[in-house]
Amino acid sequence: MDANFVRLPVFLAVFAIMALLEAWLPARQAPLNRWLRWRGNLLLLVTGALAGRLVLPATLIGVALWAQDAGIGLFHLFDVPGWVVMAVSILLLDLAIYWQHRLFHRIPWLWRLHQVHHADSHVDTTTGLRFHPFEIVVSLFIKGSVIVLLGAPVLAVVIFEVALNAFSLFNHTNIRLPQKWDDRLAYLFITQRLHRIHHSQYARETNTNFGFSVSWWDRLFNSYRSRAQQTDETLDIGQREYPPTADNASVFRLLAMPFTRAHAKHR
Repeated sequence: MDANFVRLPVFLAVFAIMALLEAWLPARQAPLNRWLRWRGNLLLLVTGALAGRLVLPATLIGVALWAQDAGIGLFHLFDVPGWVVMAVSILLLDLAIYWQHRLFHRIPWLWRLHQVHHADSHVDTTTGLRFHPFEIVVSLFIKGSVIVLLGAPVLAVVIFEVALNAFSLFNHTNIRLPQKWDDRLAYLFITQRLHRIHHSQYARETNTNFGFSVSWWDRLFNSYRSRAQQTDETLDIGQREYPPTADNASVFRLLAMPFTRAHAKHR
């Protein structure tokens, strides 16, 4: 099964819808020209995709197929109904991504990679695609290890990857829901406003709302924050060390960022 036959059309559709929504009803004004930001962010997406293919040509689907054929993984040890295996696999993969995200904030060398994502001076649809290639590679190994450990079915991996992409685009979109609807939706999902808190310049806020999709992991592990100190309209986003300039938005700067001295200490 080639996940790209499912993943790519869904990605393009969600990206188009979210980009149109934020162009029509933007929640915040970007401090930098859109072309400068989008060019760097999208070029970083391309380099990350190439790095992922280079390091893991078989993709995560190939990893799941290999584990399935070899009978490796916890689910191969028990006689469990298929629908239970599917549901639990997706749930545990999402939990793994939650903890992966927390580790990228906690461990200094991982934060250097992840800071490329947080150094964006604005949060919009393309921010959900802005990850350093080395972070993509580390994430692939983590997800691949979880897939092998569980013996997660191929279909569960496809569904999870498609959902992960879609939610990342969704919760980075530069829109604002009415507060009452935002609060209701936040009982289950990470909304755009909640995720902007995660992109705050203040560590006490950045180190909250780690979920990419559902909000219950943050509630369960005490990392949920429903309000920032500032309003959503005035929230300071990005990293102070990387002000909104054309140079800081270039793909060359983004690729070099983890290896330069001007990186923030993150506690």
